[in-house]
Formats: sequence, C-alpha cells, structure tokens
Amino acid sequence: MKKFLCLIFLVLFMFSSCAKAGNVSNVKIQKVDSTVYSQEDISSAIDTIKKEFEEAWNGCTLTEIYYAGDEENSKYKDWADRNNADEVIVLLSSFDVDSSGGDGSLNSNSTYDNWMWILVRSDGGEWKHVDHGY
Repeated sequence: MKKFLCLIFLVLFMFSSCAKAGNVSNVKIQKVDSTVYSQEDISSAIDTIKKEFEEAWNGCTLTEIYYAGDEENSKYKDWADRNNADEVIVLLSSFDVDSSGGDGSLNSNSTYDNWMWILVRSDGGEWKHVDHGY
C-alpha cells in the first residue's frame, strides 16, 4: 500500500510540475515588415515571449502578439545599453486574464491590449526578456 501511495504521489507531482501556466495555444501572430529585423529574428523574439507566457502567466491566455515596428522599436534603443546588449526588440500583445487575476497584479476577467514586451540580445544570440507592461 505504501508503494502504491508513493507512486500516486509521484504521478501527481509529475503532472503538476509539467502543467503550463499560461495558454498560448491559439495565439494570433501578426506579421509586421521590418528593415531592421528578419522575420526569423522577430519569430525568435515572439517564441521567447510565448515560452515565458506559457511558463509564468498563470490564468492568462495570449491572444495576439507582433513586432511593434521599426519606428516604435527605435524609441527603446537605450534598453540595449542598460542590459549590456547590442540589440533591442519591442513586441506588442493582447491577452485575456481569467477570474484568478493571473499573479494577483492583473485585473481579473479582463483583456489587456498593447501590452509591451522588451527583449535584448547581443551578437545575434538568444533574445532575453528584460521588461514588460504599458
């Protein structure tokens, strides 16, 4: 019996630790042309945020995400310097929050539009999420 209970506990633990917090399954990705970044660069940044959202944004559903555009992006160049990086990219998104209110800092049962994500990288490496919000 003791082995059986340990096995059940182990299975439940595995399922709970593998569960995803935020939902990105039906996110709409808008294509925005850029003379600064390739579509691969933009997609890589979007994938970084989708992973972050899926892992940490409990009770939230990402509905749309896209590159903010070259003009908007140029306003945030100082973020690269602040983070000892060469490049910055700004994404915008929309997401819904369920009744849990996400982590408690968001309004429950609401939609957030034009939510900004700021990412940096150096030497064409991996994007790193450094800030978000309005």
